[in-house]
Amino acid sequence: MPDPYAWFNEAKFGMFLHWGLYSLLGLGEQVLLRGHLKPSEYRKLAERFSAPNYDAHEWARMARDAGMGYMVLTTKHHDGYCLFDSPGWEFSAPHTAPGRDLVAEYVEGCRAAGLRVGIYYSLQDWSFPVMFDGPDADPDELERLVQKIHDDVRALCSNYGQIDLMWFDGRWPLHDLWRPLEIDDIIRELQPDCMITGDRLHGAPAQFPDSPFARNDRPGYIASSERRIVASSVPVPWEVCDINQHRWWGYVKHDHHYKSATELVYLMAEALGQGANLLLNFGPMGCGAFPQRAREQLEGLGRFTERNAEAIHDSAGANGLFEYLVFGDMTRSGETLYLWVKFWQGESFHFAGLSNEIRGARVLGRDDIEVTVERDGDHIYLRGLPELPPDPDITILAIDCEGEPQATDWGRYRLHGGDYDMRVWQDWVRS
Repeated sequence: MPDPYAWFNEAKFGMFLHWGLYSLLGLGEQVLLRGHLKPSEYRKLAERFSAPNYDAHEWARMARDAGMGYMVLTTKHHDGYCLFDSPGWEFSAPHTAPGRDLVAEYVEGCRAAGLRVGIYYSLQDWSFPVMFDGPDADPDELERLVQKIHDDVRALCSNYGQIDLMWFDGRWPLHDLWRPLEIDDIIRELQPDCMITGDRLHGAPAQFPDSPFARNDRPGYIASSERRIVASSVPVPWEVCDINQHRWWGYVKHDHHYKSATELVYLMAEALGQGANLLLNFGPMGCGAFPQRAREQLEGLGRFTERNAEAIHDSAGANGLFEYLVFGDMTRSGETLYLWVKFWQGESFHFAGLSNEIRGARVLGRDDIEVTVERDGDHIYLRGLPELPPDPDITILAIDCEGEPQATDWGRYRLHGGDYDMRVWQDWVRS
């Protein structure tokens, strides 16, 4: 029986989208709180948020052409405004300026482009005073908030066909008061093949060891680290989410620091090398259009992923294969090891630590370069390369091995008992 969750590893790369009322102000997704705005004034933005340039099909096409396999849209952020028809909730797109369900259009766009559908939902809701006054201030209001969350999750899992990923946020400060086990059960009932960000719904395993995520007794969980590569302590697929600009996730009109193509490719290399997916965030403007600089970023990523697709999709992280990588990062697939070379060495490239016999080596995207392989014990030399890197961002060298890539004993030199295990090194020196 096919694995319904295999798509996540095959995709490897996805688009995160933070878009809502806050996008009109261009001051980040948390401007209501961070800018000390009056909630009554903030809510008036809903009558201006008409989204005249929102084209979900275009968003999805840009993601697909950039090499992404899935998208995750903020259907509700912390401000409480819903892009979908939240049951009994007027502060939503169908009941305000858009006059339509923006999530329905998003899902249609994803499916038309062949992308998997991810739904972001914030458990926090700053339109409820109990979020600020504390859960004991008004238990009845807290119950209304929790019931709304459960009703929203049920609606999101019922009204749009197959949902591939439910991505939660805002678990703090109420933690288990959201009744995450019940939320989990709603998703499992309505979307049995949907993946769930387990740590963002149930919390860190060390803090909540009895959760189904910590016990890993249900299939379909992923873990997600934010702007840093920290693997989960639970053996589940995981991803790194990061941003295309400097600080905020929602559109910031005064932030002119868009990461360069090289910076974004480096993010991908490090995430994939460590065995994670990369969920890269973009913040569309309030009108629904992508900033021109963001479009250029996506176009640059598309050129890179097209040349190097075989090292990206359905790959596994390989940075742990060798102790010390002086050239960059590594992924692997089957019997091929991919060296993501950040630091080009010129016409001859050297690395050590691979025990396999090598059938051949290639420069991805460059069939005109004939690479020869020379070996001296543990040391491997790739000859016939150009003096300058063929790809100015990262050049990927494919090493086709006899068998699945394995490290030599020297390559496995690692920490032992809290100190470096120098015995392998000593044996090698004395040989």
